[in-house]
Amino acid sequence: MDQHIIQEFINIVGEKNVKMTTAQLLAYSYDATANYQALPDCVLSPRNTEEVSEIVKICNEHKIPIVPRGSGSNLAAGTVPNSGGVVMLFNHMNKIIDFDKENLTITVQPGVITADICSFVEKENLFYPPDPSSMKISTIGGKICENSGGLRGLKYGVTKDYVKGLTAVLPNGEILKTGGKLAKDVAGYDLTALLVGSEGTLAVITEIILKLVPLPKTKMTGIAYFNSLEASAKTVSSIIANKIIPVTLEFLDKKTIEAVEQFMNIGLSTEVEAMLIFEQDGDLAAVEHDVNEMTRIANENGAIFTKIANDEAEEDKLKTARRVALSALSRLRPTTILEDATVPRSEIAKMVNKIDEIAKKYNLSIATFGHAGDGNLHPTCVTDVRDQDELNRVELAFSEIFEEALLLGGTITGEHGVGEMKAPYLEWKIGEAGLNIMKGIKKAFDPNNIMNPGKVFAKETKKRVVLQSVR
Repeated sequence: MDQHIIQEFINIVGEKNVKMTTAQLLAYSYDATANYQALPDCVLSPRNTEEVSEIVKICNEHKIPIVPRGSGSNLAAGTVPNSGGVVMLFNHMNKIIDFDKENLTITVQPGVITADICSFVEKENLFYPPDPSSMKISTIGGKICENSGGLRGLKYGVTKDYVKGLTAVLPNGEILKTGGKLAKDVAGYDLTALLVGSEGTLAVITEIILKLVPLPKTKMTGIAYFNSLEASAKTVSSIIANKIIPVTLEFLDKKTIEAVEQFMNIGLSTEVEAMLIFEQDGDLAAVEHDVNEMTRIANENGAIFTKIANDEAEEDKLKTARRVALSALSRLRPTTILEDATVPRSEIAKMVNKIDEIAKKYNLSIATFGHAGDGNLHPTCVTDVRDQDELNRVELAFSEIFEEALLLGGTITGEHGVGEMKAPYLEWKIGEAGLNIMKGIKKAFDPNNIMNPGKVFAKETKKRVVLQSVR
């Protein structure tokens, strides 16, 4: 990058907000995705929307790539600067701008930590439901870009369901405002919805208006253990069939349970094949009814043990078992690769069994946990990035897992996004026509391809490797 361009950046954000040393660049050359790394040319920390706009104008003029980055917790190599250029941080843009109790909204900058939003509004008896496992470290800007879900997604939906408006800087530097605090707005195309989940490929988001809901009055949590995957999956389907929509309905397989218990020592049984964690919130009478019904349904479907938490401390311990699953598995081998193949909830048992078959076929250790209520499973392979032969087998295994998910009516990602890692598989899900439409949208927004290039769209689609015929 030419020195005069660097000087322009310094003039905009100040010298202390420009990182250029090798050590500084290395810190932003990777995210939470294993085996993906590339150095940026510089790292910038703008302080407001106007500074973002000025940076983007320079980058667009000189065709310099821009990678917007939050906390780097991305699991699809979505914030790896694979084309060099500028990594844009939002550590200064981390403020709550407006809290509007009359309209039930909160307006924030992209660098605010997700959990901080939750705790802030809960003090006012309000609720921001999306709760990814990374919520204590992930920023809201990253969640918007990935349209993240979380443990409460079954009942409350995902990030897009709570974004009412955005301020964004387009690739030419223009500032775009979409949506607002109003309850209804059908004027033209829904640009807010288009930008949510766009993975930083269309614009740089600088302000977000979020919808809030009343804080539930109470909640209850329970667990159920099973000696078969089929019994746990049947329980999930039966709960929904009985018209109960729990706030949380989570699944852990035997390998995950063992890893969590070894890590946390919280008293989980390691002699079972599967575990469900279920929770309901709302009015006390309705919560008690639903939790008792879920317990009954689990017992009728073959649970060998069920328990309802006695107090909040026990509830937190049970939910911690799910939230630390990735951390627990990460202790087993040097490298952890977590995915999120998603299927209709009726196909969970079939999908988990297929994952186990694929793991055995390629001689890999793959544990599975996830959001059973919405079919979002997280097959997680513990491996070693230094073993290239094993990594090749890991890639083949996940290719088969993605294809199996599609054959069962699912998708290649339920909440992690496409990024660079899954870009070669996107056409499997949306087809050639869908891919062409998306490329056209990208071209219309970003004709110079400066916004997070190399993400979402791959140069070459992976070949289908398992079943060539559609079931």
